[in-house]
Amino acid sequence: MSIASMTGFARTSGAVGEFLWTWELKSVNGRSLDVRCRVPQGFEALDGIVRQTAAELLKRGNLTVNLNVDEAAARGRLSVNRGALDQIMSLIAEMQGKVAGSPPSIDGILGLKGVLELETPPVSEEVLTQRQQAVEIGLRQAMTELGAMRRVEGTRLAGIVLAHLDEVERLRVAAAASAGAQPANIRLRLEDQLKQLMPEGIPVDPDRLIQELAIIAGRADVREEIDRLAAHVEAARDLIKKGGAVGRKLDFLCQEFNREANTLCSKAADLALTNLGIELKAAIEQLREQIQNIE
Repeated sequence: MSIASMTGFARTSGAVGEFLWTWELKSVNGRSLDVRCRVPQGFEALDGIVRQTAAELLKRGNLTVNLNVDEAAARGRLSVNRGALDQIMSLIAEMQGKVAGSPPSIDGILGLKGVLELETPPVSEEVLTQRQQAVEIGLRQAMTELGAMRRVEGTRLAGIVLAHLDEVERLRVAAAASAGAQPANIRLRLEDQLKQLMPEGIPVDPDRLIQELAIIAGRADVREEIDRLAAHVEAARDLIKKGGAVGRKLDFLCQEFNREANTLCSKAADLALTNLGIELKAAIEQLREQIQNIE
């Protein structure tokens, strides 16, 4: 199963006679599947079908669905209401000579309410059913195309995420090999610091000194964080390989990556290890930005 992005766009259109329809679908990042549907008057029943189809084919993302329709016949044709026109013309003839004023113009008469009417031909139930079926088929086609586009983008994202994971692993290995991460070096540095701090001639209990050095060295030991980072890298690679809707799990792993990197920086006892920790945090942030796009 492949990785899918939450970003995509699809458009499908078709016609049934003079009836034209177009679906436009756009999806962006989201914590869950959020569908917003806009359909013309008379097509409200499609809202439920849109949500059901989206739930079948998508897992996460903010999805906007628009249906636009155009029917040439629905625009109708103008016709003259002869009865209303005859009444108006009779009134005009009756009023001539009684009321001063210019005679009414043709466009003025036609502009009177009720003189011109818009006639729209009726649509049979059979034709309405054909239109409904065509629009529903177009919806599923658009959803399928949107899903395909999201998977194509997901394949590209998977390569980018794996490259960021490689960078995290490189920095992790460098941190593990740095002098500041070696227990022996930590102990020697602490002993040297103790010699500088303790005045000569003051007796020190060797057992207590060893105990305190062990505690301080343990607090400065970053091997546990480095080992956990290795496990997180492996887990993230396994999720990418597994595919499917793994975005939430990868996002959780990024939180764990950050936690280990922050602890490593706080424990770092020399500048070299601190700099590696900062680089590690930057690489993890770049990884997180890409993971935010994965379904």
